[in-house]
Amino acid sequence: MDFVRLRILGLLQQNSQLLTTSGNDFADVAKWLPGSRLLITYVAGPYPNDEQNQFIRNWLEAGGRWLALHGTSGGKAAPVAGKRYVRKMVKGGYHDTLGCFFLNHPPLRKFRVDVADREHPLTQGLPASFEVMDELYLIELQDPANSHLLLTTVLERDPSPPGFGFVYDHDTSILPDGKTRVLGYTRETGMGGVTYIALGHCHSPISNVQPFVDSSVEPSGATPMVFRGSWETPEYQTLIRNALHWGIGANS
Repeated sequence: MDFVRLRILGLLQQNSQLLTTSGNDFADVAKWLPGSRLLITYVAGPYPNDEQNQFIRNWLEAGGRWLALHGTSGGKAAPVAGKRYVRKMVKGGYHDTLGCFFLNHPPLRKFRVDVADREHPLTQGLPASFEVMDELYLIELQDPANSHLLLTTVLERDPSPPGFGFVYDHDTSILPDGKTRVLGYTRETGMGGVTYIALGHCHSPISNVQPFVDSSVEPSGATPMVFRGSWETPEYQTLIRNALHWGIGANS
């Protein structure tokens, strides 16, 4: 989180007309969102409770914009009865506001990202596709009819080994073609909107929880102690800059 916070604050600081605040949870969301144009989130928790979620939803409908990165689609993981160390993600009200719900991700791996709409302001300057090393999030769209796809990837099945990650009843992250997964979208909410980008995992030695990685990242399977992944690619940096411009209303 520290690396991401500094990177985003640095990019925002380049616009001298912006005043930025930061917080570790949603406790003060009702204090800081009024009068704000952009909400940026990154981690899976803390996550907004029902009251905080309703405030965010009202703010979006009134014209606010939410740039949600990576872990924002996560949240509460509940133990599965009768199965030790097995957890399942729990869908909350804020997932409906966000527009997606995290199911699982396989071990860190290298994969191709396809740009679904290269004409959109959020994807300006991106190639038709690019490669990253990252957590490949499997997310379930909550409002597919009103979600404009920006980034996708091809993955016919979840390659997670037994016992890795979270369990789920059905793989609801796969699109009707049986192979495409959504990694980024934008969606209008009233007068405002949400942009979600699933890419963006990074960790340091003290925040690493990856037991192992795919051989496409490290042939030995050993987890790199410092990992920046997508954040070190020029394509992701372009994407984040575009998203910040969109968020402050400079790139609608």
